[in-house]
Amino acid sequence: MKPADDIMALARRETDLHSRSVAGQITHRLRIGRAIGHSGRFDHARITAALEGKLDTARLSEDEEAAWLDAFTGTMGQPSDTGMSFFAERQALGQGVGLDAGGNLIHARDNSAA
Repeated sequence: MKPADDIMALARRETDLHSRSVAGQITHRLRIGRAIGHSGRFDHARITAALEGKLDTARLSEDEEAAWLDAFTGTMGQPSDTGMSFFAERQALGQGVGLDAGGNLIHARDNSAA
């Protein structure tokens, strides 16, 4: 069964905010739906507001905070298109592109030796 076009459009719009693939966003929403079904203290609109920086996370319930943290760590673990472009430009210029395990700056010219 194929999801309705409006559901797919919503999932595509939210992929950037949450730094997920469409499939990952749909899976995430299914988990949220399951959590909502099991908890009367869960409000997804509040989690989205916290992700957008419009609501202090200290105001989230325990269940909301757990869902927020899952979404936040997923987002932070994936570089944005802007971030990828930024580091590609730095690499092309031979500038620092990250840190090694010891916390030392890695330059683009150093990457080939790693």
